[in-house]
Amino acid sequence: MRTSVKKLATAVSTSIALMGAGHAAAEIQIGIAGPMTGPVAQYGDMQFSGARMAIQQINANGGVMGEELVGVEYDDVCDPKQAVTVANNLVNDGVRFVVGHLCSSSTQPASDIYEDEGILMVTPASTSPEITERGYELVFRTIGLDSMQGPVAGNYIASLNPERVAIVHDKQQYGEGIATAVRDTLKDKGVEIAMFEGITAGDKDFSSLVTKLKQADVDYVYYGGYHPELGLILRQARQGDLDAVFMGPEGVGNKDINTIAGEAAEGLLVTLPPSFDQKAENQELVKAFEGKGEDPSGPFVLTSYAAVQLIADGITKAESTDPFDVAAALRGGAYETPIGTVEYDKAGDMKSFEFVVYEWHSDGSKTPVN
Repeated sequence: MRTSVKKLATAVSTSIALMGAGHAAAEIQIGIAGPMTGPVAQYGDMQFSGARMAIQQINANGGVMGEELVGVEYDDVCDPKQAVTVANNLVNDGVRFVVGHLCSSSTQPASDIYEDEGILMVTPASTSPEITERGYELVFRTIGLDSMQGPVAGNYIASLNPERVAIVHDKQQYGEGIATAVRDTLKDKGVEIAMFEGITAGDKDFSSLVTKLKQADVDYVYYGGYHPELGLILRQARQGDLDAVFMGPEGVGNKDINTIAGEAAEGLLVTLPPSFDQKAENQELVKAFEGKGEDPSGPFVLTSYAAVQLIADGITKAESTDPFDVAAALRGGAYETPIGTVEYDKAGDMKSFEFVVYEWHSDGSKTPVN
């Protein structure tokens, strides 16, 4: 098997403590598919952390219908081609439930395979509306859509009465999709869009972009994409004396952006899911993460925990491990999770989800501003 698309042995799964020699209990495998390596592996860390904790706690409470959950982990590197390989590996391994993928551009092609092969998928992070627009029966999320997040960002920028706004994106499904949603909201508000331009993910030198932004005399820049590129843009914009406020989606809300951008990260505006780790009802769970030396505050930690929990609750409600029965149960109920009450519409999207605007600080902390 290719090293960049590796399935970790069950021995390193969350449920190892329950899988001693001679253990014969029935198992329900849950695939966890996301970036373990690559430029956005930090987000994958959040995904795997949340899913592992859910599996551990569900098993500690007796499992699901007398069976224990076994997490089987796969690295898709946040790459569409690797995601297809991972999805085929999941099929070959007989896995029937998946928490993943993380990047929309990986989730979409993988979900084609899952739907065809009868595998239920819950993505804790992919926000592109296209994923659920196809009418698939076995595709769900535990996060909102770009069509929800984009207006939150656009309306906030418009409320600041900007003169000229530039919108930059990484030309990928997630980045361009959220950038387009923000652009459309701003246009509806009568805000002038001075630029709508794509960069190439993985580039390091954005001096020409900074020059264009200065020439366009923009006072706000919205970036659709992930933190590695925006961190460099912020740093180079500071070095180039570009006086503009930057904003981005949850894909940039990672403490590693501070390592890249340094002091230039101060004042960045970011839309993120609410701080679920601050909810009073989640404090015991927060302590469980902290007891393992893990940070529960990342935007995809508790959405991933909720994804596992929903699969488990759906199995229990359906009294079946058939993915189609579980899908029907998920659409037919309301479930209490660490991210709140989850109810699904026909498409597999949550009926409600909130995004919050935060001001990011150079020490990696954030402050809500709306």
